[in-house]
This record gives sequence, C-alpha cells and structure tokens, in this order.
Amino acid sequence: MTPDPGQPAAFFDLDLTLLSVNSASVWLKRMWREGEIGPLALARSIGWLVQYKLAILDLEEITSKGLKDLEGVLEADMRLKVEAWYEAEIRDLFYPEALELVEHHRRQGHRLFLATGSSPYISHMVAQQLDLEGYVCTLLEVREGRFTGHALSPVCYGPGKLQRAEDLALREGIDLSQSWFYTDSYTDLPLLRRVGYPVAANPDPRLRRLALKEGIPIKDFSF
Repeated sequence: MTPDPGQPAAFFDLDLTLLSVNSASVWLKRMWREGEIGPLALARSIGWLVQYKLAILDLEEITSKGLKDLEGVLEADMRLKVEAWYEAEIRDLFYPEALELVEHHRRQGHRLFLATGSSPYISHMVAQQLDLEGYVCTLLEVREGRFTGHALSPVCYGPGKLQRAEDLALREGIDLSQSWFYTDSYTDLPLLRRVGYPVAANPDPRLRRLALKEGIPIKDFSF
C-alpha cells in the first residue's frame, strides 16, 4: 500500500507580504516614542532594516546582537506589550489583496500557515486574527520566565526558515511540493525553491529580477 500523499498548504511571509509595512520599523518607532531606545541604537537598527530590504543582511548575526538588550526582561511583560501595540498599530495594515489570497486558499481547502522571521508574539496575533492554523517564526530562549538574550536555532530566516517549514510539514503531513509560499524577500529563496508553487509578492529588487528571469509569478499589492 502506498502512503497517503501529504496535504497542500499555503505559507505566507509577514512583513511587506501580508502586511503593508515592515512591522520591525513600526516597533522601532514605538520604542523611540516611548523612550526605550536611544538615537545611536535607532540609527543602527534603521541601517539593519535597509540592509534587510536589500537582502544583504546576515539576520542570524543581527538577531544575536539585537536580542542582547532583552536579557532579563520578563516574557509575560513583552507579550502584553506586543499585544497592545499590535491592536493599536498593526491589525489594520494588511493588504486587502493578501487577505483575499488567504481566503482563496481557505476556500480551496488548503491549510494556512505564517512563515516569518518575526517573534512568536506578533506571529500569534496574526495567526489569531487571520484564522491561520499555525506559524513558523524565530523563537526566543526563555528561562524561568525571562529572556536570556538568545534565539533558539535556527533563526527563521533563509535556510532556517526552510528547516522550520520542513519540520512543520513533517509533523503536520504537509506536502511542500504541492504547497504555495508567498514572500517579498530574496532571503526566502530556500523555501521558495522547495515549494511547488512559489510566488513573489511585492518582491524586493533582487527577488523581482530573479522572478522575471525564472518565470516565478509576481503579485504586487496596493494599500
């Protein structure tokens, strides 16, 4: 007897794919407004965001540097802070066309997942709002309720995002060769190469060039 084939799923990146903004930049503005970050740290973080947009950032290294400021912070406090921020500043910033795509896949009976380099705190809020089945994201190490200042390997970026998606697919009986992945970022190329139906959504310059060269479908959303 041949094994049952896995189920198809649709995976969605978050920033500039589902969302019309980079949520990290919105979070930075909140931190600046609340006096939680100084001008030098703000400038450094903005530089990282520019490098990310250009797909030339080593996110694992930057994540390691950025998380040091979280060492000792209570996870429960961060969760409440992110939830309040999300409700006030993020929940209404989804591309309408992206939401329509989510519903299209839902009607087709495809399982729905978020695949993002963001934290589990915003990922949970997005999955809850859009009624997604789950997510893969960057997990932060917590001991005795407090952040250690480290991420759990692998960071959900590049090859790490592929590994986390493959782990989820194995657990959940998903056939990635029959699944979709929507992303704006060239850094997501490993997972784009792995799924049967890659889509460049609002692609950054490097991904747009590649998509045009290889015939990967492109979707441009407006907000």
